[in-house]
Amino acid sequence: MRLDGKVAIVTGGAKGIGKAIVGAFVDEGAKVLIVDVDEAAGQALQTELGDAVAFLSADLSVEANATAIVAEAVETFGKLDVLVNNAHASQQAPLVETTRAQFDLSFGTGFWPVFWLMREAHPHLKATQGSVINFASGAGLNGNPTQGAYAAAKEAVRAISRVAAREWALDGINVNLISPLARTEGVDAFIAAHPEQEKALSSGNPMRRLGDPRNDIAPVAVFLASADANYMTGQTLMADGGGIMLR
Repeated sequence: MRLDGKVAIVTGGAKGIGKAIVGAFVDEGAKVLIVDVDEAAGQALQTELGDAVAFLSADLSVEANATAIVAEAVETFGKLDVLVNNAHASQQAPLVETTRAQFDLSFGTGFWPVFWLMREAHPHLKATQGSVINFASGAGLNGNPTQGAYAAAKEAVRAISRVAAREWALDGINVNLISPLARTEGVDAFIAAHPEQEKALSSGNPMRRLGDPRNDIAPVAVFLASADANYMTGQTLMADGGGIMLR
């Protein structure tokens, strides 16, 4: 198994892409601390996966919780090898209508927690020669309309990931990003509200489909968490069916 003996934290791990990553990590032999604000979903996943996981309900927008999250993983499983910063909440609006509160929501859940958790995890990841997996978005890379706050936070995450990749390489820590396009609860809700957009979403890449979190996105995270990616850092991997081809 590619992650045998590794310990990971996955934020937003109770649903969607986070849940898919948790399942894939466990299948590959890892122990996982699931962090999510949805306590019912988190407890259900813990019951389903058993002793391979633990669940912690935590509000990522509270800085002190980053210390508690990392401590919980280390106390429960003895070390930390992989940090997956998947959680992010946001609201859409045309740029001229975007409010400070919407920027605060996006940065408060999707940028600052990434920085805080990376900072707290650093000494533990240095000890294990571990990995950080952050999440980018085509919204930031393309500048998608109505997603100013979300796009800004995602590009800020990409920026600090590149800095960390350079600063932490000699510590034996690799830092990479996944930019996914997948069918999740959030995407389903968007399609329900804007059914005319479904075709546009699925036809926006050469493969003409939205990815599946478990089959198309989680394996990329497994790769980045494994020894196979030891010589890769500072990269954004596009798991989006070819919708964006970085050069």
